[in-house]
Order: sequence, then C-alpha cells, then structure tokens
Amino acid sequence: MNANSRWQEMISENLASSSVPGYKKQELTMAAVQAGLIPASGLSSTSAQHFSMPKATTSTSFAPGDIQFTGNKNDVAIEGKGFLQVELPDGTVANTRDGEFQVNDRGQLVTKEGYSVMGESGSIQLDLKNPAPLSISANGDVSQGADVKGKLKLVEFDKPELLTQVSGGYFIAKDPKSPALPSTSTLRQGYLESSNTSVVREMANMMTAMRGFEANQHVIQIQDDRMGKVISDLGTPAS
Repeated sequence: MNANSRWQEMISENLASSSVPGYKKQELTMAAVQAGLIPASGLSSTSAQHFSMPKATTSTSFAPGDIQFTGNKNDVAIEGKGFLQVELPDGTVANTRDGEFQVNDRGQLVTKEGYSVMGESGSIQLDLKNPAPLSISANGDVSQGADVKGKLKLVEFDKPELLTQVSGGYFIAKDPKSPALPSTSTLRQGYLESSNTSVVREMANMMTAMRGFEANQHVIQIQDDRMGKVISDLGTPAS
C-alpha cells in the first residue's frame, strides 16, 4: 500500500509538470527484498523459509521530449544530452533543459522564474537600448545584432541518474561522481523541448495504482474482520 501510495504521488507530480518544457518524468520500479525468515516446523521442513516484501524505488527518465517550434526568439531547445545552467536565488547552480527564457528589466537573460541564465563567463547581460533582435547560435553564442553578449554554458553528465531534482525541470549535481562536463550538444533558437511525460499513459498508470491500493486495502480489511471474529468467538480466557 505504501508503494502504491508513493506511485500515485509520483504520477501526480508528472501530470502537474507535463506542460513544463524539458521536464523529465519520474518512474517507479518494484523489487522484492528479503524481510525475514519463517521458522522451520513439522517433519517435512528442515530449514527456515524466506519471505519477501515489495520495495519501491523512484528514478528519473532522461529520455528526450519532442522539439516543438514556438517562433519566440527567447526560446531555445537542446539537441543532445546537454543541460543549460542557471543560478538559483541562493547562488546554487542548477541544470535544466527548459529553454523558455526572458529578458528582465535589467537586461539580464533569465528563466521564467527569474533565475539568471549562466554563460561561460557569468550571467548573460543584454543592452536594453539596442533594438537589434536577440540571436542564439547553434553553439550557444548570444548576440544582439553584431554585438556578441556571451555564450550559453552547456554541460552534460556521464551519470545523469545521480542528479538531484529540486523542482520542475531543475537538477543539482550534488554527487562528486557525476561532475559537469563540457557538452557537444547544439541549440535551436525558436524551439522548445516538451516534457517527456505522456498524459494518457500517466492517467492509465493512475488507475492501475488506485486499483492496486484498493485491492490491498480490501485484503487487510478482510484479515481484520477475520481476527475480530476469532476474538469474539473465543472470548476472553479465564485468568
């Protein structure tokens, strides 16, 4: 029941973030783990028997989502395994594939949450007085007309499964076994990568998880009723 409850929570997270560009869905896997021993009894049994319990483990699927055209010059999609880096309010560097960017009132290139987008030499600073349109090349060069303002920092990880998801499509590299490496991925301006979550599949999984939870709940209720009847029929032993 705990595993099915966690599965329902994970599905809810996937559905809530299904419209977030670059979001990577959470997946749940079940495995049987040894929980104890049943002592040997009777002449036909000479050794104790094992019994197992299910264990639920969550992981992130880094399969790419579909790349969709938006026509917005501030949007950018990644082709490859790379991540763009942004700076969170507390100074932590986070990695994301959500390239839905904006320009704030100070001329900085930021995410829709207001996080500063990192370049190879720091944050990307644009000139608000320059009417030239924003241009982002395939290798990450950010320009306003003929003026190059910086280069987006693209990184990738040998073991992305070690990344820690903090919210939506943002990941932090806490494990030293998974350092950020320079990426050979390319960018496409005017496009966004959609979430790799299938709403239809997640809804089907939700129904399966709910039915599994209800079935296990019913089994426990039957056992409780049986034990209650046994106690009622036998009564309280005399002291």
